[in-house]
Amino acid sequence: MEKVSYIALAIPVFFILIGVELLVGFLQKRKLYRLNDSITNITLGIGQQLVGIFMKGVFSIGYIWLYKNYRLVDDIGHSALVWLALFLGVDFFYYWFHRMSHEINALWAAHIVHHQSEDYNLSVALRQSWFQGWFSWAWYLPLAIIGFEPVMFATLASFNTLYQFWIHTRAIGKLGPFEWIFNTPSHHRVHHGSNPKYIDRNHAGTFIIWDRMFGTFQEEEDEPVYGITKPLASWNPLWANFHYWFELFGIAAKTKKWPDKIKVFLKPPGWHPEELGGFQAPPEVDKSKYRKYDVGATTNAGAYAFFQFVFVLLLSTVFIFFQKDMNVAQKAALGVFVLLSIVNLGGIFEQKNWVYLSEFFRFIMTVGFAFLFKNFEVFNIILAVSVVYAAGSFIWFYSLNKQRATTVA
Repeated sequence: MEKVSYIALAIPVFFILIGVELLVGFLQKRKLYRLNDSITNITLGIGQQLVGIFMKGVFSIGYIWLYKNYRLVDDIGHSALVWLALFLGVDFFYYWFHRMSHEINALWAAHIVHHQSEDYNLSVALRQSWFQGWFSWAWYLPLAIIGFEPVMFATLASFNTLYQFWIHTRAIGKLGPFEWIFNTPSHHRVHHGSNPKYIDRNHAGTFIIWDRMFGTFQEEEDEPVYGITKPLASWNPLWANFHYWFELFGIAAKTKKWPDKIKVFLKPPGWHPEELGGFQAPPEVDKSKYRKYDVGATTNAGAYAFFQFVFVLLLSTVFIFFQKDMNVAQKAALGVFVLLSIVNLGGIFEQKNWVYLSEFFRFIMTVGFAFLFKNFEVFNIILAVSVVYAAGSFIWFYSLNKQRATTVA
């Protein structure tokens, strides 16, 4: 299914709007962003885009097959009414996929990534699970059976996702009558709250009408405490994607009855068998005592992490837009390099000792992978930039390592 990647094309707009939100926060004297949290959010989004590149086509096979073999309408047309009906259909099935992702543990294990941030800003919109796309497509298959063309579906599914970017902000208050029909920042702030009264509410994508119809709507009464009921307490993107799976398998291992072992993955979050105490309701949140996770990296380490993040962001953007011109070896090399880079950023923020050896290995890779691109006309530029980057970064990193060793001593 060949289609325009509207989400990839919107990347520059995402960062422009993040810059606007930063400016608004500065003018309002509100701290809307933290460096470590924001970079972790964005690198999780980078990882999701990379996984999507390697899984390209897999997610659409089922839709295309049903459309070709079992559609009820042979030529549904392209009228404005058809496009509107399809957009409503996409949003309707998104609501049910999203709702089930909060009500079934095995699905929540992927979706939880999007809810881990204890801040709420536009960078949180980019914080996405690397594996949610492996199952989310299944909810939309009825649209293929009806007869909506795959490219039409893919286009409107992208626009449904793009709509949801702007609602991840604290800079916009309530919007009056607009909120009767549409999802808004106020409605979605509720969805990201860890307060018991806000949990599993407002699952809407574009239209809040589904929540109003199916009993999951909650008005924003006071600002939520953001995040999950048991904070992640980590900047590691790998741990962010897998920690809940470890928790589920741990509960299943402690459970004696096989039916209960299976139920651990099929029941809602908080469910435990009776032998382990039964359902554990989310605790109330005391705002006066609540403290966000924050490891205090040095100013130099923060600056170094930001510099590396910018390099990885630019490299990832090139990867996303030019991956069609790359062979398998080039894609694999860049994929591993970017993955190692974003894991290292988490290690820098958490001040892990292993990150020094890992960063040294990454600098060696920087020059190595450049040689894989000799079939590109800009090879000499890529190689020169990579060598200068690796040399300069290593000198800077070595000085930070020495500074840390002196501090610890």
